[in-house]
Amino acid sequence: MIGPLIRKIVGSKNERELKRLQLIVQKINTLEPSISALSDAELAGKTAEFRQRLAQGETLDDLLPEAFATVREAGKRVLGMRHFDVQLVGGMVLHAGKIAEMKTGEGKTLVATLPSYLNALAGKGVHVITVNDYLARRDSEWMGRIHRFLGLSVGVIVHGLNDAQRKEAYGCDITYGTNNEFGFDYLRDNMKFALQDYVQRDLNFCIVDEVDSILIDEARTPLIISGPSEASSELYYTVNRIIPMLKKGEVIEHRDGKIGPASKEYTGDYTVDEKAKSSTLTEEGVAKVEKLLGVDNLYEPRNIELLHHVNQALKAHAIFKRDVDYVVKDGEVMIVDEFTGRLMPGRRWSDGLHQAVEAKEGVKIESENQTLATITFQNYFRMYDKLSGMTGTADTEAAEFHEIYKLDVVVIPTNRPMVRNDQADVIYKTEKEKFKAVIEDIVSCHGKGQPALVGTISIEKSEELAEMLRKRGIPHNVLNAKHHEKEAEIVAQAGRRGAVTIATNMAGRGTDIILGGNPEMLARRESAAAEDAEAAYAEALKKYQQQCAREKAEVLEAGGLYICGTERHESRRIDNQLRGRSGRQGDPGASRFFLSLEDDLLRIFGSQRVAFVMDKLKIPEGEPIEHGMISKAIENAQKKVEGHNFEIRKHLIEYDDVMNRQREVIYNQRKEVLAGENIRETVEGIIDETVEDIIATFCPEKTQPADWNWSSLTEDVFNQFSIQPELPEPDAPGLTRESLEQSLKQQVMGRFAEKEEEFTTPVMEHLMKVLLLQSIDSQWKDHLLSIDHLKEGIGLRGYGQKNPKEEYKREAYSLFMAMMGRIRQEVLQKLYRVQLRREEDVERMEAEQRKRRLVLNRVGGEEQPKAPVTREEEKVGRNDPCPCGSGKKYKKCCGQ
Repeated sequence: MIGPLIRKIVGSKNERELKRLQLIVQKINTLEPSISALSDAELAGKTAEFRQRLAQGETLDDLLPEAFATVREAGKRVLGMRHFDVQLVGGMVLHAGKIAEMKTGEGKTLVATLPSYLNALAGKGVHVITVNDYLARRDSEWMGRIHRFLGLSVGVIVHGLNDAQRKEAYGCDITYGTNNEFGFDYLRDNMKFALQDYVQRDLNFCIVDEVDSILIDEARTPLIISGPSEASSELYYTVNRIIPMLKKGEVIEHRDGKIGPASKEYTGDYTVDEKAKSSTLTEEGVAKVEKLLGVDNLYEPRNIELLHHVNQALKAHAIFKRDVDYVVKDGEVMIVDEFTGRLMPGRRWSDGLHQAVEAKEGVKIESENQTLATITFQNYFRMYDKLSGMTGTADTEAAEFHEIYKLDVVVIPTNRPMVRNDQADVIYKTEKEKFKAVIEDIVSCHGKGQPALVGTISIEKSEELAEMLRKRGIPHNVLNAKHHEKEAEIVAQAGRRGAVTIATNMAGRGTDIILGGNPEMLARRESAAAEDAEAAYAEALKKYQQQCAREKAEVLEAGGLYICGTERHESRRIDNQLRGRSGRQGDPGASRFFLSLEDDLLRIFGSQRVAFVMDKLKIPEGEPIEHGMISKAIENAQKKVEGHNFEIRKHLIEYDDVMNRQREVIYNQRKEVLAGENIRETVEGIIDETVEDIIATFCPEKTQPADWNWSSLTEDVFNQFSIQPELPEPDAPGLTRESLEQSLKQQVMGRFAEKEEEFTTPVMEHLMKVLLLQSIDSQWKDHLLSIDHLKEGIGLRGYGQKNPKEEYKREAYSLFMAMMGRIRQEVLQKLYRVQLRREEDVERMEAEQRKRRLVLNRVGGEEQPKAPVTREEEKVGRNDPCPCGSGKKYKKCCGQ
């Protein structure tokens, strides 16, 4: 009662924030006449002036009104686009490190130019993240014209660039790119062997476009760089052959009038839980699999790998569907993003699942991979000093944005009032009835010249709908992962008179649907093949501008863009994004969703109550139902799924937070080693720690020297440092743990000094650097594998009344400390055992090795044919400069 009353008097938090920002907008508007009076050179010169003022002590907030007024004027002159007042508000929200919710068509791409220019003045770099390579290229060229006019450099990071190109792009004042590319560059940088090879700078300020898609939808899947393991692919084919022989069953509950949980009966060979997206073998199924594979007990420890393959193959067949979860393209299984409908090239399911799907589809199985480096999007983006984002749909996830990223959402009002007519959902009993109604609706729109955008949630359904339209003779475009390359062009023309466009999960976000069509894109397409493309483009543009203007008037008369949703997505945001494609900048439009009781969302989460209502009302076949209770049931089902997905993401980050702290320690250690700072002190510290550990292990406190384990102490010192220590007699006068420790340190450091004299100091320092990096990288890789195995089984600890998360933290810490111990041990053992060889000795040993290989390759007196050796890189000669960048010859460096 009190809360709404207070809000009515003083306004909500969002309203108060908008009111405060409006005062700054007025200040920017008062500067417009004076900024407009500047010449082009004077306007571009403002950048140098702002940078000088920053150097003299002013802050970015002090410069904001003038900087925004400068960008607005540059936008007018370069692009013919003037920022609306609400866009200035959006820019201020982004600069403050918050999320700006701005409806579709409000010009978010132009909004980003304001804070990116202002923050780039500091010279630390600004990153603008988009959802695909096309948008990154387009925005860097299109919006980059404003920045270049004002004297800033603009770069773009897309798939296929080499390290030199990436480094140049990251060195620019403003860099556009995709979330995957930025994340993978961070991981790759932390696997390199020279600081000068790093491509990224420090992570300063980031603006994430379509922030809900990147920071929420894609955050369920971590970024992983992996390398091939030694696992064989034949087992995948073997197991795949038996899965089709299994019969799907179901779970039958028996209550028998009892109070309490029902008893369950499992039929068939396996059951599927669609809510949890899991499949499980029944007892009959286990027996059948054991018989087919010829094993006595599938659950014996020696068959654990086989069981894992069976589970993954079952999942591939029972849960993952072709043209829904993945497509097969050019003999390769490619994942389809469940939220955007886009293909995800380069991404693979982990833990052997991708290989199981490849076996199912009969394509070549790529080698199973082992994790070399990994990070979640949550932890990558939280490393930025300042993070912000913009989208049309964020307020429904405001709680998650605040909890995970500490980001507040500010809802920005539209520039013009929204007049779109969002009609109530209609529900049919069967999918067949629903699609019949959808087709009639589309035919009606097409007949009166109203463009229709039809949303589906899978490639399979989009192609089914396209076939039905083809039979009715309705021309249409299909936009899904199979037609990914034409995405921007298809979406841009979806507002033409009578156009019908079928889109999967609203792929195409980021490209405006302009009523009447986009004359620029039409002109570009027509003039592409002309000899004088520039002149042809100008002529075609004039023609299409007139044509599109006529079409727009007709489309407005017909009611604007019509949105037809053929199914509700499990996330309300995806539905809102589809609706948001219509009604931009005050244009008319309409939207409606067609549902059936056979849709996945209703079938799994809420169809019983809906079916009960339809039966009670005796709805005849082909007749839909519109009822408030139905809409409420659908919304509740969506909320359930959203809550479940949030828990998955939260669970992921809680576990990754443990790994993140370990990752930071390892990556910081690598950077220190690469920088060459204090390497000698680091190694001396390792030596001291190792000697102290040896003393603590074999000379316990509060014991007499006679009780110390002298033989094991001698053996351990030799294993670690390759020296026979000179030890005092146990009954030597004045002998203490401290004196023994001091003596051992002196002996070990004496051997170290001998090595240094033998190798020379520069060589020794390089050797220490190489050994530290090699040990850190190899042990970190093994540690990641151990953590993967730990994650797999940690959930079972719950059955023993233990908290899996706490157990994971404890054991992950123990594994990490053990890894750090192994790094120390490996470095010292190699450092104290490495020997110098003369060049003629090396050549003699290599000749002996070649002879041995020749003997091994001979069978029965004949030499075995060997596969030709192929090199990805040019062979390094022994006298060539070493590729590690040390400046030495290869034979004197890494080729020793």
